[in-house]
Amino acid sequence: MRPYAQVLEQLRTAGLRPTRQRLALAKLLFENGPRHMTAEALHVEAQKAAIRVSLATVYNTLHQFTEAGLLREIVVDTSRSYFDTTTYEHGHFYHEGSGLLMDIEDQVQLAHMPNLPAGTKISGVDVVIRLSDA
Repeated sequence: MRPYAQVLEQLRTAGLRPTRQRLALAKLLFENGPRHMTAEALHVEAQKAAIRVSLATVYNTLHQFTEAGLLREIVVDTSRSYFDTTTYEHGHFYHEGSGLLMDIEDQVQLAHMPNLPAGTKISGVDVVIRLSDA
């Protein structure tokens, strides 16, 4: 199999043009198993791999991948988002001290959902449980 064959197919299936930068970033993101990445961490990883790409391009690409359904964006606070390669709905633990975001292995169950405004439906529920040192 060609080095970029898997990510090339992912991009095409998602309706994204496989540019050099998208292919390189997709390879970093998707060929290392499930991951939670910030744009800054992916940018550093790209630089270490000798991939010339600006931080703005990394942000734009991550948002394009999210819109195409290849990633889920997990907003942990107003200044930090993670991009999750596992796209099905699941909860997360976020350790505030270390910045580590981890999947919750067990299914999170909500005992009660609020009444919804008229004419709306739930499109998804994001659960982030914040942790601190004891």
